[in-house]
Amino acid sequence: MSWFDAFDGFAEFAASHEAWELDEIFVLLMLMGNSGLIIATRRTIDARREIARREEAEARAMELARHDPLTGLANRRVLGEELEEMLHHAAHRGCECAVFVIDLDQFKPVNDLYGHEAGDAVLVGVAERLREVAGDQSVIARLGGDEFVCVLPCQMNGEAPARMASALQRRLSEPFHVCGATAEVGATIGIALCPADGTDVETLLRSADVAMYEAKREKRGSFRFFHAEMDAKLRERAKLETDLRAALDGGAILPYFQPVMALGDSRIAGFEALARWQHPERGVIAPDEFIPVAEDMGLIGQLTETILRQSCIAARNWPPRLTLSINIAPLQLKDEWLASRLLSVLTETGFAPSRLIVEVTENAIIDDVDQAAEVFASLQNAGIRIALDDFGKGYSSLSHLRQLRFNHLKIDSSFVRSMDSAESQKIVSAVSGLGKALGMPVTAEGVESAAIADALRALGCEQAQGYLFGMPVPADQLELLLAKSAAKPVRIRKTG
Repeated sequence: MSWFDAFDGFAEFAASHEAWELDEIFVLLMLMGNSGLIIATRRTIDARREIARREEAEARAMELARHDPLTGLANRRVLGEELEEMLHHAAHRGCECAVFVIDLDQFKPVNDLYGHEAGDAVLVGVAERLREVAGDQSVIARLGGDEFVCVLPCQMNGEAPARMASALQRRLSEPFHVCGATAEVGATIGIALCPADGTDVETLLRSADVAMYEAKREKRGSFRFFHAEMDAKLRERAKLETDLRAALDGGAILPYFQPVMALGDSRIAGFEALARWQHPERGVIAPDEFIPVAEDMGLIGQLTETILRQSCIAARNWPPRLTLSINIAPLQLKDEWLASRLLSVLTETGFAPSRLIVEVTENAIIDDVDQAAEVFASLQNAGIRIALDDFGKGYSSLSHLRQLRFNHLKIDSSFVRSMDSAESQKIVSAVSGLGKALGMPVTAEGVESAAIADALRALGCEQAQGYLFGMPVPADQLELLLAKSAAKPVRIRKTG
């Protein structure tokens, strides 16, 4: 509005209010001016508040972009920036720094047992303990899930990294009291040193990560320093995982069958199915090598079902009296649907549950006896029998035998092979007597000589298994074994 417009407006107002005194008009003008000043001041204050709110929101967004929202630790981006700066200082000062990749052990059960709120509380507690042990000079980051990184500066040389790793593990292994529960976790740690294991962020983090996986593979709750050969092992493991997945999908892993002999009449009582992998480049890969890999990859259930399905199909041509034994990995006992999965395969193939024996090792039941009891009850209610494998090698007790209601005992081969010693003979005799007392047939594993077979028979052992009677063979070679066993009671020395 121009000054002329304002003047005209004022003239109109004055003409319409001729009765007003001059001082009244001046008062009105003063009030109008003060009102304008107040309005302007308010608008200025509101604008400043809006600017402050925006700046605060931007700061929060920046904080979220640079830090883990749960623990407040640095995220991967900040870790990279801080580590880059540390490497720069280390290069100029000619000293070392250490990168620790920390992976929590037994964290998933915390979430499963107590809920995600408790799991989050444990992660926050882990962050606090890492700050406490590592100190203010360190950079600590959470990479996601239950994986953390701790970077310690130049004074980290000599034995200091090992001492720090031990201190971190001790502190993290102490119980966490969260959400009314006591949770326990551990930590496996991989360590990479600068400049020995890398001079850039990506290489150092990868080296520490490789060392962590090697430590986890060897023994959870340990720590390892990076070595160049670890990288080659990791690449070999990655290829094995790729090949294993392809082999499972392509049907390249097959059951081989080893006879279980009845010592009373030397006839075949059944077969144990053992997984065999004929690799196109490496030849036969031992189960001890690829079954743990299948467990780590979450494929052990698929592998077991594949072997069971193929074995049940092969067993259609067996005499009905023969049993089929399969092995269950410790991890599978945590699967509440295990019985349903196995029964589904039996129904699909038409194999009678009463002919199936599921074998588990002693160590498989130690972690959670109650869970094992539930799984065993589900299997046994369906007619499937349970055998305790490698008995005497692990840590089970007589109370476990009573609580878990096993149907069979299998004596570990180490005692059987050394039966020329009086001590081993006493152990085998005691286990045979225990089996009789509990109404469980006893099978001796690792029988390689007729003398040992005769000794087992004299001790009252009902069944035996080992190279004396036959090596594991594919399904197409079973017909000859069965024919020989049906013809006359002979010990089979099949090779292949």
